[in-house]
Amino acid sequence: MAEVIKMPRMSDTMTEGVIVEWHKKVGDKVKSGDLLAEVETDKATMELDSYNDGTLLYIGVEKGKSAKVDDIIAVVGKEGEDYKSVLGGGAAAKSEASKAETAPKQEEAKKEESKVAPAATVTPEQLGVTVIRMPLLSDTMTEGKIVQWHKKVGDKVKSDDNLADVETDKATMEVVGYADGTLLYTGVPEGEAAKVNDVIAIVGKEGTDINGLLASLKSPQGGGKAASSQTTASATVASAPAEEPAAGAASENGRVKASTIAKKIAQDKGVDLKLVQGSGDGGRIIKKDIDNFTPAAASTKAAPAAAASVAPFNAAPGTEGYTDISLSQMRKVIARRLSESKFSAPHFYLTMEINMDNAMAARTQMNEMSPVKISFNDMVVKAAAMALKKHPAVNSSWMNESIRQWHHVHIGVAVAIEDGLIVPVIRFADQKSLSQIAAESKDLSGKARNKKLQPNEFTGNTFTVSNLGMMDIDEFTAIINPPDSAIMAVGRIKEVVVKKGDGFGVSNFMKVTLSCDHRSVDGAVGSAFLQTFKKYLENPVTMLV
Repeated sequence: MAEVIKMPRMSDTMTEGVIVEWHKKVGDKVKSGDLLAEVETDKATMELDSYNDGTLLYIGVEKGKSAKVDDIIAVVGKEGEDYKSVLGGGAAAKSEASKAETAPKQEEAKKEESKVAPAATVTPEQLGVTVIRMPLLSDTMTEGKIVQWHKKVGDKVKSDDNLADVETDKATMEVVGYADGTLLYTGVPEGEAAKVNDVIAIVGKEGTDINGLLASLKSPQGGGKAASSQTTASATVASAPAEEPAAGAASENGRVKASTIAKKIAQDKGVDLKLVQGSGDGGRIIKKDIDNFTPAAASTKAAPAAAASVAPFNAAPGTEGYTDISLSQMRKVIARRLSESKFSAPHFYLTMEINMDNAMAARTQMNEMSPVKISFNDMVVKAAAMALKKHPAVNSSWMNESIRQWHHVHIGVAVAIEDGLIVPVIRFADQKSLSQIAAESKDLSGKARNKKLQPNEFTGNTFTVSNLGMMDIDEFTAIINPPDSAIMAVGRIKEVVVKKGDGFGVSNFMKVTLSCDHRSVDGAVGSAFLQTFKKYLENPVTMLV
């Protein structure tokens, strides 16, 4: 089935994006990870990669023209497929594209205005430099920390050089200058943080005097304005260490040709890009190339680092001491968001015990036929999704002045990673089979642990499941994950001696605890939801019909 590609929202202030360049044309074959286009937003120029294999069937926005956020800009599907039925939102994009024809005139007007600006105000356009700002890369990000500068003031840089690594609340990203020239200024030292939209670097012609520009940017008037989109850039949504030209991969001007997502995965997996053969355009390394590359050297190389992260402290007998661990951006946001949830949403808790005998027997039978191994957590997700359809009050969000009941079921599955907790989302879980949920859950969990989730993969949840049963936890309570109204905490399956007939036998029980926001979910509503959930798990065949 044809898949639409919409203009993504890449910052909280973004309302539209301009297509800077299409790297594919209608009729071209595309693979997951291929670079489709470059999109200029109000804060940066970003790469738009394909997440589907197929043929590019339609381009809705011409190069140089703009589209509103969520407008359809392209369609990918099978060659020859009739895609017109999925273009319901395409008209808006075309309308906005026609409006963009006035952009050159507006830009000329801006240039004329800059010529008559007061002498005290210096703009990037006047100097011909690119101002690089800290972008908003997630809905919860307020600042980013400079982990490492890969270039220093005075160094020559190219448009796709990695200037610095930036740690956000979700992952570590790379800052790319998107301009050829000299690094004239770095505004944030390594280890320190910058607020979203703060100036972090300037790239331009060697010898350019930027003192006047810095004064303008730091002034209340200059600092409050975002620079022109032609001279302001920001971070890309990926990260990677500096690399040498790859022997096995195509290179250009001495640099490895790889998508930013591929670089990020390679870094997290410890894969040497020198050994990877790219399958993208012109030998460009894409996501699948890294996913399918598993040399023994990579796994042995990663082992010492993993061991070091969990090494116990080693103190001399009779001595006191401590270690202060600086907070990652992710940990800061987890602390803030959960504090807000715990102290603003009135929590109450409902615990129920579920007989898992039938679920265990059914799982064994299903795994004999399923293409992917189905876990108990996959069964919990499916049962919860189906129960939410019958109890929409639980599938809701508190909106201060109203309660929003969602007409779709997106289940977030909490995954523990080194820096804290992230919640990848299984979309339309009620409409998927157990094997589909199992495959998607496995894929998303792997991405979460490797820090390569895309924003659409960890946002949009309407309900969350948190499972600690695999760690031998009998039961626990979880803090609601905003904007949900409830979260289910799942404990381990435990053998219990019970009366059976005239004697005794052993049955397997699992405890679940539902945390509810009392503003939107009442006790009776939560209890009814758990009763339906229990019926599905205790009779798994009902989830298959």
